[in-house]
Formats: sequence, C-alpha cells, structure tokens
Amino acid sequence: MLSLSQKSESITPSSTLAITAKITAMQAEGIDVIKFAAGEPDFDTPDYIKEAAITAINEGFTKYTSASGIPELKEAIVEKFKRDNGLIYKPSQVIVSCGAKHTIYNILQSICNPGDEVIFAAPYWVSYIEMVKLADATPIVIETTASQNFSMTSEQIESVVSDKTKAIIISSPSNPTGTVYHPDTLKQIAEIAVKGQFYVISDEIYESLLYDGLTHQGIASFGKDIQDITFVVNGVSKAYSMTGWRIGYTAGPEKAIQGMSRIQSHSTSNPTSISQKAALAALSGSQEAVETMRQAFEERRNAIAQRFDELEGVTYIKPQGAFYIFPDFSAHYGRTINGRTINGSMDMAAYLLEDAKVGVIPGNGFGADKHLRLSFAISLEEINRGLDRIKKALER
Repeated sequence: MLSLSQKSESITPSSTLAITAKITAMQAEGIDVIKFAAGEPDFDTPDYIKEAAITAINEGFTKYTSASGIPELKEAIVEKFKRDNGLIYKPSQVIVSCGAKHTIYNILQSICNPGDEVIFAAPYWVSYIEMVKLADATPIVIETTASQNFSMTSEQIESVVSDKTKAIIISSPSNPTGTVYHPDTLKQIAEIAVKGQFYVISDEIYESLLYDGLTHQGIASFGKDIQDITFVVNGVSKAYSMTGWRIGYTAGPEKAIQGMSRIQSHSTSNPTSISQKAALAALSGSQEAVETMRQAFEERRNAIAQRFDELEGVTYIKPQGAFYIFPDFSAHYGRTINGRTINGSMDMAAYLLEDAKVGVIPGNGFGADKHLRLSFAISLEEINRGLDRIKKALER
C-alpha cells in the first residue's frame, strides 16, 4: 500500500493560509467580507523597484544566478546591515533565499541534528514550530503573557536551556503580537546565548515598521561574541511591499552560511533572478516609500486600537511594530451566540467569518488560543467597517 512520509503527515498546515483561502473563496462568490487576515502590506510595490525588474527582463537577466544570490545584491545587503544596524559583515557571510521563511527554514536545516532543541516564545509565528520539526529538532516553547509584553524573560530562557539547546528564535517586532523586545532583555538573552554557546536566529523582517518613535535594535548589536553566533534574518517583503517577489536574506556565521548555500543549491537553486535585481533597487534606492508606508500603518494602528477600546470583554496590548493586533477574546468563550457555542479561537473566527463576514486568524495556530490575530494592513474605512461588524456580533 502506498504511503506518505511520517514527516509530511506530522506537519500541521498553516492556519493563516487556510483561512485566507476560505475568505478569498467567499469574496470570489461576491460576499462582502472584511479581510483582517492578510500578512502583507496592501500597498503596491514602489515604482522604482518595478522599473528595475522590467529593466532586468528587457536586458535578458532571466537566467540562473549563483545559488546563494548575485554578488551585487550581497554587497547591498552588507551595506544595509552597516547603514541601518551598525553590523559589519563580509559578502561570504550573506545568503539570499526565496523569502525570509525560506531563510529560516534553511538555517534550521543547516544547524540542527536529531535531538537538538530550539527555543522560542508563544505566541509564535505559525511556521516556527513546524520548521523546527522539519529539521528533526524539538521545539521548546516558552509561554509568555500580555503582562510581560509577550517577551521571553532571561529567567524563563535559563530554565529551559540544556546541553541539547541548539538555537533560540527571537522575533522583534513580532508576528502575531506586534510587540518589541526591550534592549535590556535582548542584552540579557545575548549573555545567556554566548555563555551557553548556542545560535540565535533573530527574525527582523518587520524592522522598518516601528511606532511611537521606537528605533530598531537587534540582538547582534551587543558585541562581536553575540554577532558571531547570530543569524540576522530580514527581507524585502514587508518593508517594500514585495511579498510575492520572494526575496529574504540572512547574515551569520560563515560556516553555517556555506551549509545553507549547499542545501539551497539542491532545493531551490537561486532566488528568482529578476526579483534579485528588484531587491537590489529596493535596498540601494530611496527609502522614502518605506517611511510613507510606516506612517500609514501607525495611523491605522492607532485607529484599530481605539476601536478595540470600545469592545466589552476584549483586551489587547497596543502593537509597537509590524501590522498586527492580537486581542484576547476569551471572555466571550463559553457563550452561545446565534445558536453557535464559542469554545475557542477557531469557533470565534468561524463565527465572525460566517455570521459577521469578518475574516480574522484564530490564535491557536500561534500557540495562543485565547486570542485572534487581525492585520491592519487594510484601509481605515475597512478597519472601521470591520470593527463595527465585530462589535455588533459580540453584542448579540
């Protein structure tokens, strides 16, 4: 009898992609759904980036490239890290991959062995736990709360570090919570990692989307010792509204980067040649569009937070970055509304979608069943229409 691998059958599908597909199907049927599910900016890719891609096509830059990325893009990434983060790398310490997700997947594949442990916080991005499992490692999940800004503490980390610890993943700003690690906490985590000699995977894909005057500081900035064991992960998807172009990158320990390059050469080969030229333009050109988008997201963040203040029985932490809010709806669990009993985030998300025509992401896929994730990468008008519907749905 034909069968599938145990590994493929053990992986849980992405809850964000599944519900987004359902929302899209409803919209295709002409149903007016307010979509808070998208994990991507609603802005178009800036014109100067698109023009660079068109030029690449017209000039015939449509062939294979080096598996780990073209040299000029690696140089631009090195310059970006120097300019924005104060970090000095060589091009040989950089790899370009097919999105930040692919980057993190390749990191874990290159460093993990069976029995290794990888630490990260809950709520977590849905793919962390599955990517760790795909690398034959064991996820070590630290539960965090709103009262600690959904950030792991040094005490929590020290309590789970063992001789099996291979890496810790830090996401700041965070998907799904939008919270940002305080520099003091990052410094403490850096000291633990250096002492324990395990890797740090610093997911900084939302680096450019910070609010209330915050400036980004990554964990690798706390000295050579921590930089030498850190993978700084970033990409062009969120900052430049280039999600479909699929370009992510990391800088890290050179030996591990070489391992990632070998893996990538046998899986995807190079990232798309045209997208690499577009990413080069994004990183090297004017950053004005990035700031314009950031300001729009901050305005929307303020608007959606104000509307959530009106909802009885729903609490939230005001996002400091990214474009998500992660409110706690659990005070409404146990209720029966319109004949539907709400027992968790899946039920609440289904109720809001089917009865209120509002698409949100259930928190159970992020390891936080009390919560729902809403993206405010939509217009102010849609935010207000959607919150009107949620308010009415909860008042029934």
